[in-house]
Amino acid sequence: MLLLAADTSGKHGSIALARCGPDEACHVLDVVPLAGGTFSAQLVPQIAALLGKHRFSKQDIGGFAVVSGPGSFTGLRVGLAAIKALAEVLSKPIAAVSLLEAVAVSGRGRGKVVAALDAGRTEAYIGEYEVEGEAAQLVSQRPVTRAEFIAMAAACPVVTPDPGLADAARGASLRVAQIELPRADAIARLGWRKIQEGQTISPEELDANYIRRSDAEIFSKASS
Repeated sequence: MLLLAADTSGKHGSIALARCGPDEACHVLDVVPLAGGTFSAQLVPQIAALLGKHRFSKQDIGGFAVVSGPGSFTGLRVGLAAIKALAEVLSKPIAAVSLLEAVAVSGRGRGKVVAALDAGRTEAYIGEYEVEGEAAQLVSQRPVTRAEFIAMAAACPVVTPDPGLADAARGASLRVAQIELPRADAIARLGWRKIQEGQTISPEELDANYIRRSDAEIFSKASS
C-alpha cells in the first residue's frame, strides 16, 4: 500500500510517502518539510509535487495517516481538511495519530512513560503511555502546568522533544529521553500499524484532538 502521512500540528510540519506491506514494514520513500505559518498555501501543492516526484498520482494512494493533535488549532485544521478531502474522493482509510503517541514511541523505552510537548502559557501537553516496541497504549492525556508535569513525571521516564521541558525534568532529577520532534515518517509507521489493526476513521468522523480549549473558547466563557 502507498501511504501518505501529514503533520501540520506545530511551527514546522512535514509530509511523507511510504510503501507499506502486510508484514508491518513501512519503507519511507521521502519526507518533505513544511514551513510553519504557510501550511494552507503549501500542503496541497507539496503533496502533488511529492507524488509527481515518485511518479505516482493521487489514485495510487491506498491510505492516509495524519496527526490529529495536540498542537496549533489553525495548523491542525489545515492538515485534517486536506486529508479529509483526499480520503473522501479516493474512498481510502485514514489513521488518526496523536503526536504524543509518536513522541512516546520515539523514546524507544518500554513500560510506562510520560510523553510531553510544550503547550505554551507555561503549560505542557502530557500523555501517559504503556510502550511495547513500536506500539503505545494510551493511559491518559491532558494539559498540565509545569509544576504538575514535574509531579506526574516523578514515577516514570519522560520523553520529550522540547528543550525547556527536558531541562525542567533534569533539574528535578527525573529520567529524561530528549528526542528529535517526530516527523511524518514516524506518523506513517504508526498509522500503518493502526490501519492493519482496523483502527481507522472516516472523513466525516476525523476531528482534531486539541486536548485543551482554544483561546476563543476560553475568553468566550470568561466573558459570559
